[in-house]
Amino acid sequence: MQFARSCVFAAVAVTAAFADTPSSWTPEFSFQFQTVSSVTPSPDGKMAAWVQTRPVMEAERSEQVSQIWAGSTDGARRFQLTRGEKSATNPAWSKDGESVYFLADRGGGRQIYRILIVGGEAEKITEFKGGIDGSFEVSPDGKSIAFTAHEPDPDEEKSKKEKRDMHVIDAHPPDDALYVISTEADANGKHKHKKVFEAKYHVADLNWSPDSSLIAFTHTPTPGADDWTRADVAEVEVATGKLRDIAATGASEQSPHYSPDGRYIAFVRSPNPARWAGDDRIVLINRQTSQMRELPPTFDEQPSLVGWTADSSHIVFTESRHTRTTIYSMPVDGPAETVYEPMRGIANNLRMNSTGTWLGMSQETPDQAPEAYVMSAASHTPVEISRANTDVPKLPLGRTEVFRWKSKDGLDVEGLLTYPVNYEKGKRVPLILNIHGGPAGVFSETFIGRASVYPIAVFAAKGYAVLRPNPRGSSGYGQHFRFANQKDWGGGDYEDDQTGVDAAIAAGIADPDHLAIMGWSYGGYMTAWTITQTKRFKAAVIGAGVTNLWSFTGTSDIPGFLPDYFEGEAWDNFDVWRKHSPITYIKGVTTPTLLLHGEADERVPTTQGYEYYNALKRQGTLTKMVVYPRTPHGPREPKFILDIMQRHLDWIDKYVR
Repeated sequence: MQFARSCVFAAVAVTAAFADTPSSWTPEFSFQFQTVSSVTPSPDGKMAAWVQTRPVMEAERSEQVSQIWAGSTDGARRFQLTRGEKSATNPAWSKDGESVYFLADRGGGRQIYRILIVGGEAEKITEFKGGIDGSFEVSPDGKSIAFTAHEPDPDEEKSKKEKRDMHVIDAHPPDDALYVISTEADANGKHKHKKVFEAKYHVADLNWSPDSSLIAFTHTPTPGADDWTRADVAEVEVATGKLRDIAATGASEQSPHYSPDGRYIAFVRSPNPARWAGDDRIVLINRQTSQMRELPPTFDEQPSLVGWTADSSHIVFTESRHTRTTIYSMPVDGPAETVYEPMRGIANNLRMNSTGTWLGMSQETPDQAPEAYVMSAASHTPVEISRANTDVPKLPLGRTEVFRWKSKDGLDVEGLLTYPVNYEKGKRVPLILNIHGGPAGVFSETFIGRASVYPIAVFAAKGYAVLRPNPRGSSGYGQHFRFANQKDWGGGDYEDDQTGVDAAIAAGIADPDHLAIMGWSYGGYMTAWTITQTKRFKAAVIGAGVTNLWSFTGTSDIPGFLPDYFEGEAWDNFDVWRKHSPITYIKGVTTPTLLLHGEADERVPTTQGYEYYNALKRQGTLTKMVVYPRTPHGPREPKFILDIMQRHLDWIDKYVR
């Protein structure tokens, strides 16, 4: 679910030469590609820093390693800025543009470092005990860095050794507090930090005032995933620790941003009470009068704020728009304006420089791997500045296009359809129905060759078509569409998915006798639900799926999620919860089913998979369940991701062909 928000195989050397490049896509080949994120232009817009991430799979390593790169914004030059076995992330420029700050764990926990853009050894800025687990931001005057973190429990290790490390349920977990540290060392060569104020809540995102005297921040009662609905915005005077509420209502208020002229703070506010499906507005507060003003609704009513333009006239934000991500600006007065929408693909991970003059982003399309781009706020024309994936050999890819159809009740629905490599028009081929999580997720026009649990490029290379629908409940199609599955999981959304398959069959693409279904999280729920409703699919793979709504809501780390979607607690209307639980209808399911689940999944606990697996097994249905240790709701370790990719392929090859 999207919810804010074991086989033995040889180690894969992803840094090996390309001499062994396969003739068509394989799961292993997908790991040659790097991801690109955190593209951050310098204050003067002449340079940018970004993060490139690659998987490392060696004998005793299985991790994603990130390093910071930098280059000129005209795309003429680029170079790697950080190196080593440990990751460096979250680049932020110094005021003079001569240095880049970043986070890295190089012993002693994750700390803030600074490195000159001309190179050399990085300087360690913080010595925070236990490491920094939150975010940081450099002040506009360049003299200070604000960061969020919490002090570790000094007795934790001792308790573990003495076997007294019991857990008290709902005991208050450690909150992240707000700290400030000087960017320049004192006479002893030390950077001293101070806690800005004492408070009994968790500090999240933060933003400095233009004069560097104040910090606006989001806070929640605890760090718990369920508490975003109770987020508020406050402001603190750095010198004195004096606090002032900015927005503290029953709604969820978050992501504060000061305008460069200091006149406004913009933030995002939900309805009261907050809704999990998302229904947000941009709000301006006049700092002199404290008057609040809600700006016009945005297209999808889920704006993600990026920052202000230099003249304080517009606030820049991003939103999904169908299968693409669009950059908008909202004027202080008037409706939102489109800044940039890719002709294909998505613009992602948007960042603005500290002067509000340049934007950085990663861009990708279904057939082009991600790269770093920058764009002047005046030109609105992106320039490619990285070459993270340029030298990876090009293999044939299946064509991906937007596919549209009408659902059973006449609702217009669309998704992404990827054809097999070298597809011949009119030829029927096996079809995989791949369902996204959320349920307010959305399939966007991302690179299909990425190393993810669903190897779309590999499926296409092996002759499968893949339909990825955006049924009712998805983001990217407006608030009304996103709320259309309230109290109706497995109802209209199921019909949207099935009529999409019907449309692919009617178009002469899909072979109705060779269909497979798979999905993760809410997609896992829909997969588990679907095979209780129809026998048209010859194979199914359920990834971290909810299978029993009643037991899920009592064991998940977001117990408030389902009561919002089903408009009340299960004990008040149990029949509704029972009616929409896949486990209710599991008797008679015959579809060969593979279940995949993370052992450390707190979002959708592993017991959801066990319930479904055991019910299938006891009926004699062909089934298998694989559990991945250390793995939360989304797999992170590359070796596990590779295993999941291969298991998807093996399962459908065996039962669908």
